[in-house]
Amino acid sequence: MGLQLVSRAVVDGKRLVNKPSQTSEIFAKARRLTFAAVAFFLAGSAASTSYAQSSAFAGMSGTWSGPGIVTLDDGSAERIRCRATYKVSGASMEMALTCASDAYRFNLLAAVVAQGGEVSGTWSETSRNVGGNIQGRGANGSFQVIAEAAGFNASIALKTTGNKQQIAMKADSQFRAANISLSK
Repeated sequence: MGLQLVSRAVVDGKRLVNKPSQTSEIFAKARRLTFAAVAFFLAGSAASTSYAQSSAFAGMSGTWSGPGIVTLDDGSAERIRCRATYKVSGASMEMALTCASDAYRFNLLAAVVAQGGEVSGTWSETSRNVGGNIQGRGANGSFQVIAEAAGFNASIALKTTGNKQQIAMKADSQFRAANISLSK
């Protein structure tokens, strides 16, 4: 690079002036900016990791509501309105989800614990007097679980992003599926 500067100076008829202080000043600023960017990124990562580890259910606590669609075993689909309440305490969460239309209603209660990415607990659907166990995986507001009972099996996917939540359920009963969009 030094040879190019000398050549360019000779061609342009200009006198070459060596300004090491300007060059080293630019490099020093670039190093400081790079260090600041790396420190900011690492601090942000550490904060979000610490926040995520504090509770798999972080950000879910409170009351949520919104529309959904339920599909029954005869293939018919109905619009429903849903309301969910989450009570979070560390690695534990209690949920109450009620959805209803003019002709259909379900009340789902659950109590779960999340440890090391594993989720387990119990559930009940009070209007049909059925309940059982929940097992699956999840963290950071995103869960994939199976709800089981005698003669009943349902998969439930729940994803929370900010103040929005998506719930998708599929079952092998009169109630075949539900897709619900909630907001806080």
